[in-house]
Amino acid sequence: MVVTITLLYFGFNFLKGIDFFSASKKYYALYNDVNKLTESNQIFLNGLAVGRVSDIQILQQQNKVLVELDIDSKIVLTDSSVALLNGELLGGRFIQLIANQGGNILKPNDTLRSDVAKGVMDFAQPVADNLQVTLRNLNIILEGLARNTRRIDTMFLRLQNTPAILNKTLSTANSNIDGLSESFRSVAGNLNGTLEELKPTLSNFRTLSDSLKVMQLNSTVNKAQQSLGRLNETLARLNSGDNTVSKLMTEDSLYVNLNQLLNSVDSLAKHFNQNPKHFMAPLGKSQRRIEKDLKKQKDQKKD
Repeated sequence: MVVTITLLYFGFNFLKGIDFFSASKKYYALYNDVNKLTESNQIFLNGLAVGRVSDIQILQQQNKVLVELDIDSKIVLTDSSVALLNGELLGGRFIQLIANQGGNILKPNDTLRSDVAKGVMDFAQPVADNLQVTLRNLNIILEGLARNTRRIDTMFLRLQNTPAILNKTLSTANSNIDGLSESFRSVAGNLNGTLEELKPTLSNFRTLSDSLKVMQLNSTVNKAQQSLGRLNETLARLNSGDNTVSKLMTEDSLYVNLNQLLNSVDSLAKHFNQNPKHFMAPLGKSQRRIEKDLKKQKDQKKD
């Protein structure tokens, strides 16, 4: 019975993951929440079971949970290694070791860095939020479609009356077109008759216009001939020499007189500029005094 009980004890612990024949080291990890982690949950490294959870204690003062890890002594851990609390989809929990290279080697009873893996719900929460936003947008789109559907129904109801209105409009237009056609025919007939009546009048007007053109041309020619006759008479008078204009054109006496007059005026102006006292004295000067002054001026120039 004792042997049986002993075998049951060792067999039960072996099934729980306790290997009495392999050496192990104890390490610790602190978590805010172990998320239903229990003792004897396994510890994995790269998918291989390398230990188990041997004890779980609550540190009320620090509001932490201390987990004791029983890990195979062959596993070398450093201060950069991480004890990641992970779980399966159906709810099983386990510790996943991430043995990062580098750093100082941990000794037994040292504390590992701890972390918690994101579960399905953690990933599902952002998806759910996005899904809610999408559903709200979809509801807005469906409401808009419903409003547009009502508007389209109203448009179709109005379009049902459109063919009747269009047929009535076409009938009225056809009757008006028939009336306009008759009116156009009547107007065209009257216009043709009027044109036929106007043909003699247009012929007479053409003849009258030609006559007026001939009359105006004859009158213009007559006036031109009269102007040429008068011009010839004027030129003949100028050539005859019995008038003032012809004398001015043929004789140079006027030119000679004008030239002498200009010379005299020029001499007077020079004498006035040179001897203003002969003209500006209170009683003037006599001819003898003037000649005497002129002679004196000449003598001074010679000296």
